[in-house]
Amino acid sequence: MSTNQLDKKSQAWSALFSEPMSELVKRYTASVFFDKRLWKADIQGSLAHADMLAAQGLISATDLAAIQKGMAQITAEIESGQFEWKLDLEDVHLNIEARLTQLVGDAGKRLHTGRSRNDQVATDVRLWLRGEVDEIGVLLTELQKALVDVAEQNADVILPGFTHLQVAQPVAFGHHLLAYVEMFARDAERMVDLRRRINRLPLGSAALAGTSYPLDRERVARTLGFEGVSQNSLDAVSDRDFAIEFTAAASLLMVHVSRLSEELILWMSQSFGFIDLADRFCTGSSIMPQKKNPDVPELARGKTGRVVGHLMGLITLMKGQPLAYNKDNQEDKEPLFDTVDTLKDTLRIFAEMAAGITVKPEAMERAAKKGYATATDLADYLVKKGLPFRDAHEVVAHAVKDAIAAGVDLSELPLDKLQAYNPAIEQDVYEVLSLRGSLNARNLLGGTAPAQVRAQVARHRQRLGGVTQP
Repeated sequence: MSTNQLDKKSQAWSALFSEPMSELVKRYTASVFFDKRLWKADIQGSLAHADMLAAQGLISATDLAAIQKGMAQITAEIESGQFEWKLDLEDVHLNIEARLTQLVGDAGKRLHTGRSRNDQVATDVRLWLRGEVDEIGVLLTELQKALVDVAEQNADVILPGFTHLQVAQPVAFGHHLLAYVEMFARDAERMVDLRRRINRLPLGSAALAGTSYPLDRERVARTLGFEGVSQNSLDAVSDRDFAIEFTAAASLLMVHVSRLSEELILWMSQSFGFIDLADRFCTGSSIMPQKKNPDVPELARGKTGRVVGHLMGLITLMKGQPLAYNKDNQEDKEPLFDTVDTLKDTLRIFAEMAAGITVKPEAMERAAKKGYATATDLADYLVKKGLPFRDAHEVVAHAVKDAIAAGVDLSELPLDKLQAYNPAIEQDVYEVLSLRGSLNARNLLGGTAPAQVRAQVARHRQRLGGVTQP
């Protein structure tokens, strides 16, 4: 079929059909206007395939040179915005192939030897997602670095630690932020791990059964930087586990972002007043002039539901599909693309926002004093004096009850009053009952003592390759 005939009949497969596809069906089934973002991966995969076909003697060296020249021109056209994407050509693959055939003639038609759009799209998505995962890894590193910087600056700042959203024990604000660094570090580990499963080559599986051409799939894998080659053609063209696994990891990452967002929102509220966010990350009210709303963390909290929704969508997409490829799989791209875009935008903005957090230590310390945060320290003190912990717990509960009635902190109770609860209590109890003393006492691996916070900061700096200080 000539190039003109291909344009006239529109679809590469349409010779069998007696009537053209309806315009409604064209719009309903086409993917070109969202999958065109795969163009670079499509060209990269096609060039590797062409190189292999030439090496195997399946196309000539002249054909290979023509394909390479044509793809270079197509690349330039797409990058300059001059490339014409056509709805009639359905998807990114046929658009590029049709243009290549216009440019180089029969050599362009030979490119599809030994492959199908089924293994082609599976390869393209893996190539594209592999690059996105690498970018996400870099963004996760930058977010962790920003949090580590703020943690180091606030290693000595006392924050009320909460359980059940009630004051529990004092912790260092730096220690609290490093908890999120640990979460994001696990997210980065998951990205590295799932990348290995993304990085397996489906190309050569053709439509579903492999091909009779003597392809060198390992050569293509080496050219494209894949770590392995799929071992079953049916699985290769129909598998979307890698997309689901990525979206699952992205969902968990966004859950961590959402938890941090919730705390930033609480901490910034007038009821807490622990921090302030830079104005550029907030908005005002159209009716209440006093309002400064933490829109970025609120929206991130909302976007978490969006990403988790994409995970549910992809799982549901795959659950009823028989082998092998089905048109359903076209629906994998928009949720996958949106997940990547949402994740990257969120990580970029959170790294910048975290670096600009203004901490209010006095407000944090006042709040810690209100909640009898050193009650456990008093119980531990009595245990060290020989009292069984359960007895010590009961003694301190009575002390707290009396302090609440008197409207004072435990550290403000006179010594004789404290000794009435247990005669083993001595003057040194006041160091134990101080917020700073409580913080410093937890000087063990994983603890909240400032010395431990600084040790963890050093560990994270080494792991992350250093941190650029503001």
